[in-house]
Amino acid sequence: MSQGNQRQFPATRMRRMRFDGFSRRLMQENKLSVDDLIYPVFVLDGENQREAVPSMPGVERLSIDLLLKEAEELVALGIPAVALFPVTPLEAKSLDAKEAWNPQGIAQRAVRALKAQFPELGVITDVALDPFTTHGQDGIIDDSGYVLNDETVEALKKQALSHAEAGADIVAPSDMMDGRIGEIRAVLEENQHINTRILSYAAKYASAYYGPFRDAVGSSANLGKGNKNSYQMDPANTDEAIHEVALDLKEGADMVMVKPGMPYLDIVRRVKSELQVPTFVYQVSGEYAMHVAAAENGWLDLDAVMMESLLCIKRAGADGILTYFAKRAAQKLKADA
Repeated sequence: MSQGNQRQFPATRMRRMRFDGFSRRLMQENKLSVDDLIYPVFVLDGENQREAVPSMPGVERLSIDLLLKEAEELVALGIPAVALFPVTPLEAKSLDAKEAWNPQGIAQRAVRALKAQFPELGVITDVALDPFTTHGQDGIIDDSGYVLNDETVEALKKQALSHAEAGADIVAPSDMMDGRIGEIRAVLEENQHINTRILSYAAKYASAYYGPFRDAVGSSANLGKGNKNSYQMDPANTDEAIHEVALDLKEGADMVMVKPGMPYLDIVRRVKSELQVPTFVYQVSGEYAMHVAAAENGWLDLDAVMMESLLCIKRAGADGILTYFAKRAAQKLKADA
């Protein structure tokens, strides 16, 4: 019905369908479920190691043995997948980030442990060099500090292949180098990893919302006052995001990511509407920290804003949401069922 043919008040009372709970439920356009949630986890070396992340209250870095205990709870809640982010010891960092493709690296060992004990749990690995570089950038740098594209892609190929060989279900390049999806797809195909999926961080913005994450993986101090503006996207741009996503799909991405989440829901909507592809959103560390800090000050109801924020991301077009709230949201969904 066109706007011009709509019935006018009082024939149409929009509040009429909001009168009862049952009718509100019947006309609800979007629903959040546990199937929408991906839980990001920070992995430490060692055994029985647990470290709080001060800028992300409630989030901890876990050694692999404790990660397995956490995964048992996630599987029981029905959460489909986890996303792994390794915390690399300072002594393992280097200019060439070679620890990133070490078969005995933290991420690779965590993948093998998770897939051995919980084969039904999807395991997503971060393909990026910033946890492994002494300078905190996502790639190999020249003498001026500029991140070199093609040299970085060569390193990312080695990293992605090492993750696939460890058993990762999905590799997720989050670096924003040009051409890396096609190169990673080719090396996976050449090595018979034909069902290893690629989740491309295709529209990753140079955002100020990432600070707590960099604290969590230990790259903040390395990056210092540097920035990532020469490879991550300008927050002012939208058409560029569609171009980036389209290129990554053409190169072989199975899914695409928009990052951050709530400040970029217009990008999510455009990607989903214009390209009709599996679209994922990362509700990033800064978004999480803001919600929790406001709740701890008594300014917001944490569960209410958590669920509303996730529903808003879903409404914008997200098929899956990486969120530090995943476990808490899954528990609430289960309790409310």
